[in-house]
Amino acid sequence: MQPTDFEILSELTEIETIAVNRSIRELKHLNRTYGKGRWRKCKAIAMIRYNGTDITVMAELHWYEAHGIGKVKWKVKQEI
Repeated sequence: MQPTDFEILSELTEIETIAVNRSIRELKHLNRTYGKGRWRKCKAIAMIRYNGTDITVMAELHWYEAHGIGKVKWKVKQEI
């Protein structure tokens, strides 16, 4: 799934896994909403543009992903 609040303009760089399975606070919610899987919380850097504006910034993005389910719950954590 793609993010709804912004558009990713460049490739994700510096991809890093922050947490896996039980160390994820929202694990119960993810399993209930999207299905059971080996969930990972990840972060990366990318160029983004907010929907409805012409603002383009470099930002740190966070999301959850699981095999067979994909990337969900995108969020801009910090503009760089």
